Amino acid sequence: MNQANLLAFTCFLIIVGCSPAKKHSTDFTEEYVFTKGIEGPAVNAQGALFAVNYEEEGTIGVVDPQGKGKIYLRLPKGSIGNGIRFNAQGDMFIADYMGHKVFRVKKGSNLPEVWVQDSTFNQPNDLAIAPNNTLYLSDPNWAEGSGRIWMVAPNGKLKLLEDNMGTTNGIEVSPDGRKLYVNESVQRKVWEYSINADGSVHKKKELISFEDEGLDGMRCDNKGNLYITRYGKGTVVVVNKNGKIISEVQLKGKKPSNLAFGGKDGKTCFVTMADRGSIETFRADYPGRSFNKIL
Repeated sequence: MNQANLLAFTCFLIIVGCSPAKKHSTDFTEEYVFTKGIEGPAVNAQGALFAVNYEEEGTIGVVDPQGKGKIYLRLPKGSIGNGIRFNAQGDMFIADYMGHKVFRVKKGSNLPEVWVQDSTFNQPNDLAIAPNNTLYLSDPNWAEGSGRIWMVAPNGKLKLLEDNMGTTNGIEVSPDGRKLYVNESVQRKVWEYSINADGSVHKKKELISFEDEGLDGMRCDNKGNLYITRYGKGTVVVVNKNGKIISEVQLKGKKPSNLAFGGKDGKTCFVTMADRGSIETFRADYPGRSFNKIL
């Protein structure tokens, strides 16, 4: 091999060797300790991890750092939780897709109280909270393949932001509180909105779309990268603020429903797996956008 070819071959090896390996998840809990309705992972300021439907539908489970869980509370009869978020004061909010409402559980309590309710809700699904405590809510109609997004002001006033969308599901706010991201599971699109001073939205644009499988929950890291669970594909895809895919994490199961950031440094991602009734975990490059802020 001549010198030129040797140099080219060496450069090739360097490039290949420096290519980042695809990340893989590991198990955090045992399988089937949650029902197949596991969703809504959220971490509070004390580092406790919560998710819906532990052991039975209608419960909220709490999981310790060793992956051992227990029932934290039970919702009223006829209610089943989905998304969970904490506000800056440490209050927990739970979307109830069966009861068409959102519950609030005050910090230090395990008693759910109705925060907002509306007979026109389809199925309140996922939640996001802005730095100013404005709550955003996805509201899909799976039977018709349509959906809405709602806003709940800090005083509890409800406002419809957009109707006649696709099957709205994952929803998240950017770290600076200026952008709202909403995906449509069946249509496989992620939309970006600019947030006005009053919490309403404008300047809608498509951030990214996918050709196969579904989309479910989404969360941002503190750099503004969006982590999207690919339901059916069994991955979490990481998209930057310009809509470019920068990495993808391979999961053990195929049906990730949502994720949350936590751990001692905020870089541990907890992924709820509907097909395994469990939580998987992987390490992110940056902390979650709400780490140590409760949101």
